[in-house]
Formats: sequence, C-alpha cells, structure tokens
Amino acid sequence: MEIRNLISITDFSVEEIDKMIGVAGDIMKNPDKYIDICKGKKLATLFFEPSTRTRLSFEAAMLELGGSVLGFSEASSSSASKGESVSDTIRTVGCYADIIAMRHPKEGAPIVASRRTTVPIINGGDGGHHHPTQTLTDLLTITREKGRLNNLTVGLCGDLKFGRTVHSLIEAMLRYENVRFVLIAPPELRVPQYIIDMLEKAGAAYKQVETMEAVMPELDILYMTRVQRERFFNEEDYIRLKDTYILNMDKLASAKKDMAILHPLPRVNEISVEVDDDPRAAYFRQALCGKYIRMALILNLLNIVKEVK
Repeated sequence: MEIRNLISITDFSVEEIDKMIGVAGDIMKNPDKYIDICKGKKLATLFFEPSTRTRLSFEAAMLELGGSVLGFSEASSSSASKGESVSDTIRTVGCYADIIAMRHPKEGAPIVASRRTTVPIINGGDGGHHHPTQTLTDLLTITREKGRLNNLTVGLCGDLKFGRTVHSLIEAMLRYENVRFVLIAPPELRVPQYIIDMLEKAGAAYKQVETMEAVMPELDILYMTRVQRERFFNEEDYIRLKDTYILNMDKLASAKKDMAILHPLPRVNEISVEVDDDPRAAYFRQALCGKYIRMALILNLLNIVKEVK
C-alpha cells in the first residue's frame, strides 16, 4: 500500500480536507463510535523542538482512538544528541510504530524523513516553514465559528515573517473562493516574498498594513500570532518588536459582533486576558479542535477512515 504523508497542507486536496473536517465533526458528536478504532496501532511523537498543544493533542488524539503512544519531547532525550541523522531516526522508529508525528527546528527535515520512512509521517512543524496540522485545526475552527471557508476577510496579525502557521493558512485558504487577506505587521515582520508571489499568482485580494485598528471593521477572522523569540537572530530586534501588537477590548470596539479571534498559541501578551471572556475569542476552542482534526488525520493516513460510516 502506498504511504501517505502530510508534509505540506497542499498534500491534501480541498475535497480531502473537507472530508476530514466532516469526520472531525462526527467524532465531536459521536465520540463513542471511535473509542477502539485504532486499537493495536501505535503513534510515535518525535519532537526535536519544544511543544505543548501539538504534541499533547496528537497523543490525546491517538489515545482517544484506542491506540497507544511512544516517543520523545526534546532532541536531548533522543539519539539526535549523539549525532544520529533524521533519516536513521525515522527508519528506526518506523520499526516500532504505525505512524509518526515529527516536529523539527530545521526547515525541510520532514521532507528528508518522508523519503526514508516506512510508515506515514506527519509534519508537526518545521522551523519557520510549514505547520499543516495547525492549519487543519484552523480550518476546522473557522468552519465551526463561521460556517464556511469561503467569502471571508481574514486578518493575520503579528509575526508574519517567521510564523509558519500563517504561511500554511494562507496557502490553504487560497484554494477557497473569495477569501481576502489583510496582512497586519511591521515592515520587519511582513510575510516573505514567496507568500506575496503566491497571493499574486492566485489573483487573491490582499493588502499589507501596519495597524490593526484601521482594518478591524472589515475582518471576519482575526488571526493573532506571537513574536517568536526563537526565530530571531539577535535579542535587540526581538525586544524592539515583541510588543508591537497587543489586542485588547478597546481595539475590538469597532470589530464585527461575529468576528472570530484565533491564535495558534502559546500566547505571551499579544492578546490581553480581558479578551478571553469575549464570545469572539475562539482560541481555546481552537485548541480543542486541534485534537479532533488530528484524530481525523490519523484515521485518514492509517487508511481507517474508509471504515467510518
């Protein structure tokens, strides 16, 4: 049987993504139907970089499907600390597990892994490049919050240069009709040129602005991101830019009553805690969606999804 991997969000068609969103929704409504569907299957979580939500949601997803989990949560606890290559790690772990979720600080590491794997590989994030399972989480969240993935104005705010979640989400939503992008960032943290090229090639409507207040009334979705210290080459640039955008209730005053606020988390201080009780704050609901969409993804890659009625 051909091995399917998820390295980039474009590895799946829109139809496949929509089907996984449907399966995730069914799991949320009928969890008992899925309790033992992965009994006897093992997920290996290979996290060469720190993670809370992604790793734990993968583990919770497999456990709630009746499977089991093995792996490590940092490179120092693996043979990578001894100099073992990603290829060798993947080939070895493939002897012990049925599916692998991997996060790595080096961009392209999951592609290398996919060339040597004997079991499905899921990219749990590679440097500032891709984070496709977060994108699936975002798409499920937007579907549940707005009821659609087309005809939306999506504002993306903060670190758009290094934010892999932003890059993957733009790439995914370009495939849906009439999605307009508002890119809110200081000049130093604007999206990379390849994202602009992608937007222009697709003929997508977009604009780049430096303040969120002016565009707030236009937005159906506001996707906040943190300024990531670990992606900066020097501490001075990080300190100068880290508090550039902080969302509070004053800035939300002109927003639509049904706008949804998303954030891939972890949050530092870019969303004031006073926003948490606003019904538009969807980021903790988003974290829960991450578990359910990863359950649907595991079923898909293990070819078990066909058995789900």
